[in-house]
This record gives sequence, structure tokens and C-alpha cells, in this order.
Amino acid sequence: MEKFSGLFSLHEGEDDKNKTLESVKKNIDFKGANMWILACAIIVASIGLNVNSTAVIIGAMLISPLMGPIVGAGFALGIYDFSLLKKSLRNLLNATLVSLVFSTVYFYLSPFKEVQSELLARTSPNIYDILIAFFGGLVGVIAVTRTEKGNPIPGVAIATALMPPLCTAGYGIATGQWTFFLGAFYLYCINCVFIGISTFLIVKYLKYPAKEEVDKQQQKKVKVFISILITVMIIPSGYLAYTLYEKQQFIKNTDLFAEQEFTAKGYTMVYKKTGYTPKRKVMELAFLSKRFSDSEIIFLKKKISENKYLKGTDLIIRQDSTDRFNALKGDILSQIKSSENELNAKDLKIIELQKELARYQFNNAAFLKETRILFPGINSLSIASQKAAFKNDSLADMTAVAYDAEKPLPAADKEKFRKWLNERLAVKNVVLYRQDR
Repeated sequence: MEKFSGLFSLHEGEDDKNKTLESVKKNIDFKGANMWILACAIIVASIGLNVNSTAVIIGAMLISPLMGPIVGAGFALGIYDFSLLKKSLRNLLNATLVSLVFSTVYFYLSPFKEVQSELLARTSPNIYDILIAFFGGLVGVIAVTRTEKGNPIPGVAIATALMPPLCTAGYGIATGQWTFFLGAFYLYCINCVFIGISTFLIVKYLKYPAKEEVDKQQQKKVKVFISILITVMIIPSGYLAYTLYEKQQFIKNTDLFAEQEFTAKGYTMVYKKTGYTPKRKVMELAFLSKRFSDSEIIFLKKKISENKYLKGTDLIIRQDSTDRFNALKGDILSQIKSSENELNAKDLKIIELQKELARYQFNNAAFLKETRILFPGINSLSIASQKAAFKNDSLADMTAVAYDAEKPLPAADKEKFRKWLNERLAVKNVVLYRQDR
């Protein structure tokens, strides 16, 4: 039994406790080079999320120094060093705010704001993220306490993924999508808390000496604080994990139901749509030629209600004839109505234009016949209404009448002709022009 327990002993290869603690304290501060590295890592991670590049995101996680104050907080709790705890939390808060500012500014300025899969992956944390943070944190702290640090640290940085959630939270702020911000920031908090808790447990397991004598009351407060943190993080993430499991089972069982009840029986399915929320489940289907009777649909709904994961699902079958015809009819009627509205608008516009055009058009042939009764010497006539421009940039309506006569009209006849045209055309601005012969 002793040999077996020795396999899991963490004391072999352990570095000096004071040396380890000093190393942890050095990595807590966020100023100078650490702050520059953090800012650059945030920009790199934001670009990776923006272009959906996993490799770039991994690179940003490897260069991020965010683990320092989190591990420092875990050590501080483990040795009851409350001044170190305050310092760690203060530096973690500063690093978090700087990260949010840089990522928000980047996504605000970026012209590409489409939601990518790498962004979406950081908006719905669940119980599995807690497990990753906890066991990843255990590996990281164990590596920190070793004489030979080895290769685990880079892997821990990738697995626990502190940078991408912060960048996604910045994206949520920049685009005003607060569900993205809340989901991503919750994931970031999960990672911070459970890395800190795993650090606390390893510090207690390795029996790091307390900074000073701590009474049982203070120890109890620390344990209560950790218990509250664990509860606050686990309950929502547990619910989200259960919801994710239910959704996966729903999708799996809808596929199985469709295969057994329709595809296996030779029915050609042309449309399948499923929708899942905790409040409503929907399965919508359409078939090439099969039309289900009311009794068949009732039978299918009964089979759905007997399935644990499909129970309560609304089954909607778009029938080949009636439903499709009604849907098509509705589409056609809406298109006709839309077309009628467009036509009515066009007709009104045409009428307005015709009225406007009528003001500038005259029946020259009819006017010539009337004119020749009064003035037989006039052989041709052309009437046009137009805007006359003057040198002072003003415009005035003018009715120009060009005529051709065998002989020039006497002044009295010309004035009589002009006055008659004003009366006949119902205008007051007729200008006469005799065409040169």
C-alpha cells in the first residue's frame, strides 16, 4: 500500500517552498514588461477570434501572463497571507480591466464584426469548463512547485484559456451584445476561481507553512469563502451543462426518429428543421410525395410522447398538397398584393407625369386650322411651353409660338394674333416668332 501511495506522492522532486513562493510573488505584479506582454497578447487573441484562427489564439494563450496573480491568490489563501491575497486580486483586477479595454477597442475599430465559431465557443460555459479549469490548474500548480518545471505550463495555458473569454467579453461590449459579454466573462471567472481553488488545495496538500499563526475562526472564514465561490460557479454552469446535454440528446433522438419512422419506410424527406429551447421543442418536416392522414399524425405524436428526450415536442408536418398549396397560395397572394401596391404607386406617378407633360404639349394641327380662319396668310404653326432663362439667373414660364406667313403680319394684326393666342391657350406670356423664309 505504501508503494502504491508513493506513486502519487508530490513530495518527490518538490522545489524548496520558500523559493517557490518567491517565484510566485514575482509573477504577480502587472507593470512594465508584463503589462506590455498582456496588451500584445490580448490584441493577438482578439485578431485570432476575429479571423477564426485557432493557431493564433493558441499563440496568444502561450504568451499571456494572466496565470501569475491567479496562482498567487491560491497560494495566499493556502498560507493565509491576506496582504498577498489583496495584492494578487488587485493585480488580477488591473489585468482584467486592461484586457477588456484593449479587446473592446480592437473590436470597435475592426471592420469585421461577424460572429465566428471561436467566439461562440466562449459564450456558453458549463460544468465541463469547471473541470478543465480545476484539473488544468492542478497540473499548473504541481509544475510550479517542482524543481524541474517541465512542459506542463504551456499546456495549462492552452487548456485553461484565460485570454479568449476576456477578448470575447470585449467583443460583446464593442458590439453591444451583452449576452456575449456575460457568457464570456462568466467563463473567465470560472477559470480564475477554479485555478485558484486547485492551487489552494495543492498548497494545503504540500503543507506550505502559514505566514503567521491563524486561529480557527479565520480558517473557517477562508473555507466558507471558498465554498461560496464554488457554489456560485457550479450551480449556473451545472444548469448550462444539463441544458447542453438535453439539446444534444434531443437532436440525436430526432435524427433517430426520422430515420426509423420515415426514411426506413421509403418516405423521401425534403425538409427537416429542429428547434430546441428549455421551454419549447419543435420538429418540422416536409416530404416529397407522402401525405399523412390525421390518424397517422396522431400516431406519430403518440410515439414522440413515449420518447424520454422528445416528449413535449411539437411535430409539424408540411403536407405535400393542402399545406404546401396554402403556403404557395399565401405567397402568391402576398406577391400580387405587393405588385398591386407597386402598380398603384406607378400609375399615380404616371398620371402626375402625364398632367405635367400636358402643360407643355399642344395640338399644333388643330390650332393651325383655327388660326387660318382668322389669319389666312399663316401657313404653319408650332407652339411650345418652356422655361426661359435670363442673365440674372432667374427663370420664367414662356409660351413660344413660331409661325410662317407668306407676308409679314402688320403690327396691329400681330398684336391681335398674340392676344388671341393668350386667350385661346389660357396663358399670359405668348411670344411670337416668325420663321425666316
